[in-house]
Parts: sequence; C-alpha cells; structure tokens
Amino acid sequence: MPDPETGYGLVDEPAEPRVLSSERVFDGHVWDVVRERFEYGCSEITREFVDHPGAVAVLAMDDVGRVLLIRQYRHPIRSRDWELPAGLLDVEGEDPLAAAQRELAEEVDLRAGQWSRLAEFYTTPGGSNERLLVYLATDVSSTEAFARVEEEADIVSQWVPLADAVQAVLDGRLKNSILTIAVLSAHARRH
Repeated sequence: MPDPETGYGLVDEPAEPRVLSSERVFDGHVWDVVRERFEYGCSEITREFVDHPGAVAVLAMDDVGRVLLIRQYRHPIRSRDWELPAGLLDVEGEDPLAAAQRELAEEVDLRAGQWSRLAEFYTTPGGSNERLLVYLATDVSSTEAFARVEEEADIVSQWVPLADAVQAVLDGRLKNSILTIAVLSAHARRH
C-alpha cells in the first residue's frame, strides 16, 4: 500500500513465515547463533543468524553543534575505530532510553537534559536480528566519573563539529556503521 504522503510503498513489511525448527547452535558470552528451518513461498530454507538482544547508541551534541565521538578498540576489525557511546539491551526489561542514558554516563561521564530518537535500524538483517536505536542527546553536562575496564579502559573522546564528522564519513575515513547512520541522520535533520 502506498504511503499517503509520498505515494510510494516505502515501508518495511513484517512477515511471519512458518518456522519448522529452531535450535541454538552456539551459546556465546554476548550473543548466540541460531539455526532455523522455515517455509518461504514454495521452499524450505535453513539459515543461521546471530540472535542479538539489541542495542542503543547516543549521538551527544553540544550547544555549538559539535558531536561527541569516542575511539575504542574493536577486536573483530582489529581497529580502534571512532564510534558513539553505545551498549547492549541486556538488562531484562530495561527501557531503551534508560539504557542510552546509562551508556552515556558510563562511557563518557555525561548526562543530557534533552533526548530524542534519531534513528532505528537493523545492523545486518541478513545475518543478525540486532535492532539498534540511536538517540540524540542535547543539553549535555558532566556527571560522576565511571571506572572503565577491558576495551573501555582506553576510550578516547573528542568533540567534533558535525560537519567535520559528516565529511569524514563521506570521505571514507570513518567506517563505523552506527556512527555513519547517526551523523548523516543528524545532518539531514538540521538541513
């Protein structure tokens, strides 16, 4: 059905194929791998995917239009990439906004007076059910410092003009997908 505003049918369409079998084939520390066999059309298909609890990320923006980026080590890509404060939705029943507020405080010692949803997306829909919510946090101020361990122990944070972050994404210097979607969404909303 076409969207009444645009005339296009640009909306994701939920589908519920009949699942014939589902088994956890890997029980991980952070997420699991599931194998499912399901009917789709006239076919029976088997797929493995990462069963993910979901996550949140925060694009914090100050009063002069700078955004806070963090550089953190990520082992799968063997890189300390620039990204946003983020975390898993792994606390049973926790509201995503509360999780985003917690992550902003824990990763960069900030709180925000204003919060709005900036973006929502599936990170890799062909291989994972991870749904990610990105919040825009403004009216930011300092809060108590948190002790950081493991990959978070050497986080570097830097305030960057939004336009510079957008240009770094467009130039291919920043490759983190969450950061890319967030800064381009914030830029589009401002213009």
